[in-house]
Amino acid sequence: MTYLVNNSADFVDESIDGFVAANKDLVRRVPGGVVRATRTPPGQVAVVIGGGSGHYPAFAGLVGQGLAHGAAMGNVFASPSAQQIYSVAKAAASDAGVLLSFGNYAGDVLNFGIAEERLKAEGIPCRCFAVTDDVCSGPAERASERRGIAGDLTVFRAAALAAAEGKSLDEVYEFASHANDRTRSFGVAFSGCTLPGAKEPLFTVPKGRMGVGMGIHGEQGIDELDLPSAAELGDMLVDRLLDERPSGIQRAASPRVGVMLNGLGSVKYEELFVLYKRVSERLDHAGLTVIQPEVGELVTSFEMAGVSLTLFWLDEALERAWTAPATTPAYRRGGVALEGEPRNDSDDAAAHEESVPAASEESRADAAGMLAVIEAIQAKIEAEAEALGKLDAISGDGDHGIGMATGANAALAAARNAVEKGCGAGTVLERAGDAWANEAGGTSGALWGLGLRSVGARIGDRDSVAAPAVAAGVADATDAITRLGGAQVGDKTMLDAMKPFSNTLAAEVESGAHLREAWNRAAEASEQAAQATAELKPRLGRAKNHSDKSVGHPDPGAVSFAMIVAATATTLESLHEDVT
Repeated sequence: MTYLVNNSADFVDESIDGFVAANKDLVRRVPGGVVRATRTPPGQVAVVIGGGSGHYPAFAGLVGQGLAHGAAMGNVFASPSAQQIYSVAKAAASDAGVLLSFGNYAGDVLNFGIAEERLKAEGIPCRCFAVTDDVCSGPAERASERRGIAGDLTVFRAAALAAAEGKSLDEVYEFASHANDRTRSFGVAFSGCTLPGAKEPLFTVPKGRMGVGMGIHGEQGIDELDLPSAAELGDMLVDRLLDERPSGIQRAASPRVGVMLNGLGSVKYEELFVLYKRVSERLDHAGLTVIQPEVGELVTSFEMAGVSLTLFWLDEALERAWTAPATTPAYRRGGVALEGEPRNDSDDAAAHEESVPAASEESRADAAGMLAVIEAIQAKIEAEAEALGKLDAISGDGDHGIGMATGANAALAAARNAVEKGCGAGTVLERAGDAWANEAGGTSGALWGLGLRSVGARIGDRDSVAAPAVAAGVADATDAITRLGGAQVGDKTMLDAMKPFSNTLAAEVESGAHLREAWNRAAEASEQAAQATAELKPRLGRAKNHSDKSVGHPDPGAVSFAMIVAATATTLESLHEDVT
């Protein structure tokens, strides 16, 4: 719950600005988040972390010497966009590349993955690593599906030490993976939290009860129990984590462990210390040697009442990482001198200056046609936003129409600006896609941004827009969305309408059809496929938890895709009449 700010968008921007003003000796504001106040030294991998706002000290509070080089900050409880991640990473990057690390949530995996591909396409070495420490969010045999919670910190610490020691990007990645393999967390919740501007809590826990394994955004846990005593809860937390000792840790040995007892917002320090007393006793009784325990708030969730316990099973290398000095706004251990030259305003301006790429006269002429495509998309979405929201509300959260409208409006503004500056056709689509993803948020925003950018990259700025390039661009977009979004045909997603469109368009163009004819036939195939999703059960996203409600109604993402490609068919007439 917030008392001074009632708008989540204002909350995030003003919070970051205030945070930077209070810590300007350690961090600098850049588009999308924050970076260290000093440049990353040459030869040192930059560790860029991130996730949704509302979890301070994660993630901005962990930027500084001995920890992250930068943090991308999304809206409240929402993944940062690929554009935000890209901007922060580019500002932090050195010649050695960037490791992007984050909790294993679908939106983060998608957006960080898109940013990784963009960075690599520009020649910046980059890898992604998702933290998976929450033992309640998946079985041990499928540990890669687990969420990342407070154990993010151990992985970030390990990656930061490896980077500071001059390890290569692959070596930093491997050491982060090793830390993740040795990290286990278990959390409980006593009450939910209320987002800025909201009248009701995001989720609740019945009075006198405790949600076992509940996630920091209210994700479903594994059980609900009567509220225990501090001693009983300490026993539960320790016993559950001892049952998941990493492979190679002998029960007869006396292993050394880093320990974090994390308060999620409303359970404050004195009460945490009461709980830690029991945790410490149980760990000692189990024969574990505790190294540098952390008791406090490390990953929060506004005023959520809850705690989590993390065990970091140490070897010699991991112990060095756990005990290494660090100086960040929210995490200070030992003393560490600032390394790297101070940043100045020209650093940030150079990293984010938006130039006008060279383009041929033919491509500039076709840029107006690409603008017409975006105008048609925006107009169609504006007209259908309410209907899309109602369709989405059947088995989702009802925000698909609003999200699509926000993205389309941003894309249109960016496309107009690109045309006014004299950009080519490909750049117009790329900038429209970036703006869509950056402003819309959510999975659909990321996917539409990725799709427009993929088509734009294939069309380019050198030649006139030709049918083979358009078909190849749509195929590129479909492949990228399949790869990074994780969906397959039949999962009841946008892809169910997109794949038939791409396949039909490619076949028609290859047969010699003009672009307008090929597009119209592909749009018809997409519409049929979108309506056919009504018979499918969703296997991905929020709707999978309400699959019975979804059956009998088409997927909103598939429907919006089909209506968009149908609406844009007439705009292709603004391109060359004989495009084949």
